Amino acid sequence: MTTTEWITDVALILVVFRQLREGRLDLKSFLIPLGIVTFVAYSYLDTIPTEGNDLVLIGVLMSVGAVLGVAGGIYTRIRAVGEHVLIKAGAVSAILWVLGMGARMGFQMWMEHSGGADDVARFSSTHHITSGQAWVAAFVLMALTEVVTRLATIFIRSRTRMVTRPVPVFDRTA
Repeated sequence: MTTTEWITDVALILVVFRQLREGRLDLKSFLIPLGIVTFVAYSYLDTIPTEGNDLVLIGVLMSVGAVLGVAGGIYTRIRAVGEHVLIKAGAVSAILWVLGMGARMGFQMWMEHSGGADDVARFSSTHHITSGQAWVAAFVLMALTEVVTRLATIFIRSRTRMVTRPVPVFDRTA
């Protein structure tokens, strides 16, 4: 793994740890993780292979990302205090996030340093996965899907916590 890969993988894992302390839900809460996965997608997602069962692999890992993202968003505590919405990632949310983001990192380490490349090549051949780029696309899109679905879930849930002030029907001072 390159230094850039280590930095982006660790940064994605650390994003949730920032939310283990309760903090205000603001634009940074959305932009930081989206910025990191956008950088990863831009850096590593050259093409999306469509031959053989490449799209099946990509679809399966994107589905895993979606499940992890929605579940992580559900297990993030959201509450309104005054006009602010506060969020705090719970233990389950943090575990799901690390599991999803760490899976890519673990897979890459296994491939490069533990002899996993031969096993993946056999699996790919048996299941008609045509290239290493299919694996790259699948894991990058899994991470992207996890981030987007988690943030979307948090956003939707936060809208239900917003405090709205009643609008007066008439002005009593008149």
